[in-house]
Amino acid sequence: MTRLPRRPSRRARAAVALCAGLVAALSGCADPDEGTNGVGRLPADAIEQKARAAVDGATAVRVTGELVTSGQTYKLDMRLKKSGGAGSVTAHTAAFTLLRVGDALFLKGSPGFWSQAAGGASASPGGSGAPGGDVAGTLGDKYVKVPAGDPSYKQLRGFTDMGALLDGLLALGGKPAKGDRPTVHGTRTIEVKGGDDAKGGTLDVSLEGTPYPVRLTRAGGAGTLLLDDWGKDFALKAPARDQMVDYGSEIPHT
Repeated sequence: MTRLPRRPSRRARAAVALCAGLVAALSGCADPDEGTNGVGRLPADAIEQKARAAVDGATAVRVTGELVTSGQTYKLDMRLKKSGGAGSVTAHTAAFTLLRVGDALFLKGSPGFWSQAAGGASASPGGSGAPGGDVAGTLGDKYVKVPAGDPSYKQLRGFTDMGALLDGLLALGGKPAKGDRPTVHGTRTIEVKGGDDAKGGTLDVSLEGTPYPVRLTRAGGAGTLLLDDWGKDFALKAPARDQMVDYGSEIPHT
């Protein structure tokens, strides 16, 4: 008489099910790039190149955070595109708004900004197109058109120039190396570090959709910036005439 094999006990069946679950879980963790854009599988220098190509093809971006340059700390909130940019910049307690439409650059400063720009003194009336009376009181909340020949034009324009600003910011120092995979504002990313020790800065590149850089930690503690709203268009329009002051060849500055 042939004996039938025993059915596995309930405990044995539970053990088998547990093992199957562990295998499935481990299999799921085996490929961290599943469901991503795949750039995480590339070497660090190729990821950096992909991010650069994405930036070059982008039509717009928003840049927020802190930037330290020449010993000065700036807080930025700028929206940029090829034809210009708009947003705010704060340095110490002085804040100002920038707007560029093509080559026309406009500046709107807080009272603190204009007080610093005028050296804390009232501008003399008349002569060289300079404003009379207290600068901050005269301007109020109006934009000032910055002449292309003014010493501050090039520096201020730099905050609104998408290509120039990103080219300067995104350059890492040292040989690229892959780092961790943090989530930045809900977006899965992979780090590209400037050197194994990240002394050359760190770029977090999106693992979702187009591999845009979404966060930059600059070398030497020179600030951290977030980059988002890639490709999101926004309106650029010069200020109305009654909201603008044109001083001609120069604006108040120290």
